[in-house]
Amino acid sequence: MNDIEKLIQIMGRLPGLGPRSARRAVLHLMKKREALLQPLIGAMQDVSAHVKTCTVCGNLDASDPCAICRDGGRDQTILCVVADVGDLWALERIATFKGRYHVLGGVLSALDGIGPEQLSIAGLLRRVEAGGVKELILALGATVDGQTTAHYLADRLQPYNLAISRLAHGVPVGGELDYLDDGTLIQALKARQKL
Repeated sequence: MNDIEKLIQIMGRLPGLGPRSARRAVLHLMKKREALLQPLIGAMQDVSAHVKTCTVCGNLDASDPCAICRDGGRDQTILCVVADVGDLWALERIATFKGRYHVLGGVLSALDGIGPEQLSIAGLLRRVEAGGVKELILALGATVDGQTTAHYLADRLQPYNLAISRLAHGVPVGGELDYLDDGTLIQALKARQKL
């Protein structure tokens, strides 16, 4: 296997890139070596050398604790629980939530053999037991595994007398009812609000 094929194979393992997309991406990088490939190599080396997993929340950052955990302006009484770092980044992108986070590292999944021991649930319990947390937002996906995880966490955290909520599910902004799946419509009806 030559170097280009090896790069295509590695790129093909990335989410959203199959073998054909990886081949196109590598070809584009090769054609634009100075403008794209060299800066990409440098950025990847920097990330590999400097990015760490935050020992407090599980975020990825150049420092530990991460910038969010160090930010004294954030509300320490509200903790938003997410499955993965990508979910944390999505919530940060909208710049609305001003509390802290806890990354579980996935969701419970009997099919995939992921139980509570494989997730950062013990770390979440330690943070709650340490005191100061008054509200927990379970920002987990609207999948069966996400909802199973949310119910499991709600049960485990029930003795701590916290306000526990989850993200609303239903009709997306700009969504047309005719294009939504049945599950989303059912959830939207159940979570309806007064005007």
